[in-house]
Amino acid sequence: MKAMILHGLTDLKSNAAPLTPGILPDPIPGPNELLIRVSTCGVCHTELDEIEGRTPPSHFPMVLGHQVVGRIEAMGSGTTKHQTGTRVGVAWIHSACGTCQYCREGNENLCPGFKATGRDVYGGYAEYMTVPENYAFPIPDVFTDEEASPLLCAGAIGYRSIRLSGIRHPASAIGLTGFGASAHLVLKMIRHRWPEVKVFVFARNERERVFARELGAVWAGDTTDIPPEKMDAIIDTTPVWKPVVEALKNLKPGGRMVINAIRKEDADKEYLLKLNYPEHLWMEKEIKSVANVTGSDVREFLTLAAEMPIKPEVQLYPLEDANKALLELKQQQIRGAKVLKVK
Repeated sequence: MKAMILHGLTDLKSNAAPLTPGILPDPIPGPNELLIRVSTCGVCHTELDEIEGRTPPSHFPMVLGHQVVGRIEAMGSGTTKHQTGTRVGVAWIHSACGTCQYCREGNENLCPGFKATGRDVYGGYAEYMTVPENYAFPIPDVFTDEEASPLLCAGAIGYRSIRLSGIRHPASAIGLTGFGASAHLVLKMIRHRWPEVKVFVFARNERERVFARELGAVWAGDTTDIPPEKMDAIIDTTPVWKPVVEALKNLKPGGRMVINAIRKEDADKEYLLKLNYPEHLWMEKEIKSVANVTGSDVREFLTLAAEMPIKPEVQLYPLEDANKALLELKQQQIRGAKVLKVK
């Protein structure tokens, strides 16, 4: 099969083509596994973290990609939940042990044996991939393959962020720091499920702030601007530290900061020295991180997304242009979600 292959860690600032086109053996599904013929695969900021070593692949070579949509080509022994030809999606969660305490409680995202698609096993930057049948999710008919791919990461992780924020009543006020792929879906979800909840957006780019207001934010300002009121929860979707420190000042007593990032970059790490305990942390404020996603997060979000429906703006690239898409993402040249067309 054709694939775009990562052979080692590198810095995209000095290496604009970290992935090499190549041919790999077609994968064979094992027991309880499915063989997926990949149609599309979204391009995610997490792939930059993998390439540059912030969350490195567990081995090399590696095929990246964890926003995969395709059809079931073949099934391994013991599979019972799907049929050949069914259109399914594969997200960041590829597998978990299924037997530990976390898995038994439905928190397989915390499983010590958690394996991530495109980091621990080959992902969707290729013509085929395999996945356990429990982690292949039927795609609602309302979405095209291209529209569904970005939902499998930005949407699902955004859905989990909302769950962890603790929104419980319509009088809540919630903040969003950064307004990229995940945050704008979070705003849409909140407006759909809790239309009376007030949403405040912190973004450096005025264009993003205007977009946030158009989607229903009651206020949008720069990272360091002071909003008209404090919030019950704030969800951070940025790769840096400054928005977290600034946002902590804007929490109510007992408020919760939810950090939706698999890793933080070191570029502005010194900003943490600005933390002032009485201003940022006192009064029983909480800080909670988002770790991966569970199978139920993906299933529930896809149902919600179809109900709304959410239709992300998409920019398509052929598989061979994966390096171009990654470099543009690194340079923040973003016009909708970037998606590779594989088949």
